[in-house]
Amino acid sequence: MPEASTKQSWALRANLWVLSLTRHWLRVALVIIGVFATLPFVAPTLMKLGLTGPASLLYILYSPLCHQFAFRSIFLYGEQPFYPRAIANTPYIPYETYALGLEELPEAKSADDFSVSFWMPARAFVGNEQMGYKTTLCARDVAIYLALFSGGLIYAIPYVRRRLRPLPLWIYIIAGLGPIGLDGMSQLLSYEPFNWWPARETTPFFRIATGAQFGLMNAWLIFPYLELSMLDARRDIEAKLRRAGFAA
Repeated sequence: MPEASTKQSWALRANLWVLSLTRHWLRVALVIIGVFATLPFVAPTLMKLGLTGPASLLYILYSPLCHQFAFRSIFLYGEQPFYPRAIANTPYIPYETYALGLEELPEAKSADDFSVSFWMPARAFVGNEQMGYKTTLCARDVAIYLALFSGGLIYAIPYVRRRLRPLPLWIYIIAGLGPIGLDGMSQLLSYEPFNWWPARETTPFFRIATGAQFGLMNAWLIFPYLELSMLDARRDIEAKLRRAGFAA
């Protein structure tokens, strides 16, 4: 009997914990997404303060999630917020110009060089006192997660949460996946080994804009669906607890 009572107690606690999660899931999700979207800015700040150990750990932890190319990233505490490649045709001094004076960044073989010997050092390079230090995610990924977090904050507004329905899938494909997919693939296929057309490199602002749009579309698609799923789970657990003689 004591063993059965213990199992019942653990089952009750588990159900109550899940029930609490279904009621407060959005708050939990926003904390997780908020921390994930903020830490990319913590790493360059730590580098600026000379705390290279913790900063390096953050770069390593985020490295499987992003290419981290310096020429597609946001930089803090330096001369420019971006160092795009010359072929992006932006007002910023291009990445190649800064690379000329740095041993760790080899000179590009050509304007459209995208060989391993070119992009691998750009991935490893985190910055310096002159250029500042890059975020742990590229500019597009930073925009995606910040927009996803912002979308979650908007969804947390009671009026919005009660009325917003999941984004239709066809709109998500066109407005969410379309711009970011076309931009990313057109860049990829313009470089070696494909070389389907002249090499192109997106400007930082277009990269951020497409990322932000993708993040907002994901928020509109995901949060309402999660709300419906959590509502169903909450009703099931409350019914189960009532049958067992407990008040939900």
